[in-house]
Formats: sequence, C-alpha cells, structure tokens
Amino acid sequence: MKIYTKTGDKGMTSLADGQRVSKCCERLEAYGTVDELNSQLGLLMTYCGEQDNNFLMEVQRNLFVVGGCLAGAEIDKPLSTEGMEAEIDRLTAIVEEAQEDKRFHFILPGGSRAAAIAHVCRTVCRRAERAMLRVESEKIKDKSEKSDGLVRYVNRLSDYLFILARKLNVDSNTKDVIL
Repeated sequence: MKIYTKTGDKGMTSLADGQRVSKCCERLEAYGTVDELNSQLGLLMTYCGEQDNNFLMEVQRNLFVVGGCLAGAEIDKPLSTEGMEAEIDRLTAIVEEAQEDKRFHFILPGGSRAAAIAHVCRTVCRRAERAMLRVESEKIKDKSEKSDGLVRYVNRLSDYLFILARKLNVDSNTKDVIL
C-alpha cells in the first residue's frame, strides 16, 4: 500500500465508507482535529510520568475510535454505549476528585513545559468538540455509538486536561499564574 494515492490532489478525499467529500467538509474537520489532539497528546506524553502516560495512552486509543466513528469507519472494537459512559464517568471522577480540595480560578496557561503542552491539548480538545458539534446532526456510521456520547467524552476530556495541567505544575513545583 502506498502512502499516497493522488486521489486527493484536487481537494477531495474519501471517508472510511468510500464516500468522496471535499477536504474542507465539516466531518473531515472534526476527525482531523481529533487526530491533531491525539498527536498533541503524544507530545505531552514525552513530558509525563508512567502513571499519567498509561492513562493518556488509553485516551489516545479512545480518540482513535472517536475519529474512526467520525470518519464513518466500521470499527472492529468500538466503544459500546456502556463503555463510552464508563469512560465519561472515569474522567468525571478524576475531575471531581481534583476539585474536592481546591478552589479554581482563572489561570494563565503555562507553567512547566508539560503543563503548557497539556493546556495546548485542552484547547485543541475544545476545538475538536466544537467541530464535532457542527456535524452532530450527521449520522455516525458505527451503530453502537451515539454522537452525543462522543461529544460528552471529548468535553469531559478537556476538563481532565485542565486538571492534568494543574497537576503537572504541582509535580514540577511550578505555580499556576492566577488572574
């Protein structure tokens, strides 16, 4: 299999189901942004410890499924509706636990290099969520997924990435800049 097909040279590409679409269509923007987030998470992982990396690797796998669903792929091992709810609950629990002892203020993104990259991931995640919402009315091919579950997962993931950025600053003895 070649890395190039030349079929996209005129601004069109194929979705996973073979449908030809413009490279600037909303669906392509959505799964492209999810892919960008996944790549940014890979960069973030180069600055994190083993425990955070293990969790982020699971997130990357989930995002691969999310992107595949947005692309219309028939996923071999899709996240079931129950599985997606479990992942949302897992992220929610992490965020809620972090909020128990802390008051959150508006903070400037940055601090340690790892935290700064986590903030970049958070903002890309928010952009992915907005892109997904623009295609929400379109049917996602994988029959076991619901688009609202995918959007809720990505929404909660951005909350988690905010918490992770704060944690990474604590881990490196770097203070957040509070407005």
